[in-house]
Amino acid sequence: MSSSAKRDIIAIGGSAGSGAVLRTLVADLPAELPASVFVSTHIPANSPGYLPEILAAKSKLPVTQAVDGQPIERGRIYVAAPDRHLLLMGETIKFGAGPRENMVRPSIDPMFRSAALSFGPRVVGLVLTGMLNDGAAGLHAIKASGGMTVVQHPLDAEADQMPLAALEAVEVDHVAPAADLGRLLTDIAGSDAPPHRVSPSEGLRLEVEIAAGARLGSANLSKIAAPTALSCPDCHGVLSEIRGSSPLRFRCQIGHAYTADALASQIDEVDDAIRIAMRVMEERVTLVERMARDARDTGRTAVAELYEARAVEYRQYAATLRDAALTSLRFGRTSRFQDL
Repeated sequence: MSSSAKRDIIAIGGSAGSGAVLRTLVADLPAELPASVFVSTHIPANSPGYLPEILAAKSKLPVTQAVDGQPIERGRIYVAAPDRHLLLMGETIKFGAGPRENMVRPSIDPMFRSAALSFGPRVVGLVLTGMLNDGAAGLHAIKASGGMTVVQHPLDAEADQMPLAALEAVEVDHVAPAADLGRLLTDIAGSDAPPHRVSPSEGLRLEVEIAAGARLGSANLSKIAAPTALSCPDCHGVLSEIRGSSPLRFRCQIGHAYTADALASQIDEVDDAIRIAMRVMEERVTLVERMARDARDTGRTAVAELYEARAVEYRQYAATLRDAALTSLRFGRTSRFQDL
């Protein structure tokens, strides 16, 4: 890459609370911005996708929902579509139908990785407010490829988990509050990129291919990860730990990907489900015991015995669930993941 390469690819990822930040940010970008801007947020698969219209009302730049296969143009803002990873493949936008990452699609990490793979030091990656740590691994890939990294200040974020995770995973170049991000990106856009490009790793290429929809399989997975004793919450297959990843991440053979934090949040949901099931079962015990007493009081002995037997069965179920809940509290999510 020649020394004339410029930082002209800006990739922005956010989640909870990012809508307000994005409106402020795009309003501060000039109409002549010498860069392309890509935005990926956590949106439901059935979302009507109103974000492009919301941002367009504030922006001096054209804002559109990305279209699969369209060429990348400078001075435009592209917003990820629901239920597809937004990928930058050469000078073209591609929709990735690959597995969810960190329970979402679109996910920020695949967009960041694809930008790093295609454009290397020309990329500026920005992580905004959000829960858990999507974006941290992708920002690490941008930094490793010579790109510039920016994080919204955690104290300024509605949800500080994503900014904090990014700061833990990457030695970032800039940290700024929402009010300063637009001006900061404007100053960076079009500046000289490092003249030498770092060769992309095989793992980076493979993970971008997975997001695009390529079959993974155990042979390819073994190139970048080692099997663990953990199972995938999506397909229940074996999870493998990605080697050298920051933050700690896992993938299954299907391609579902989780950071340790995202995986721990799935265990939280299982814990909640156990406690709900325990409460329901104990309520059933109370109900059938009352029905048994009523049956005996009215002389229906056979019916009473049926209800009493059912109460014994329900009590056993409730005891099993109670033991599971207590075990989870004693040895659960904190101890299982504090050393990961």
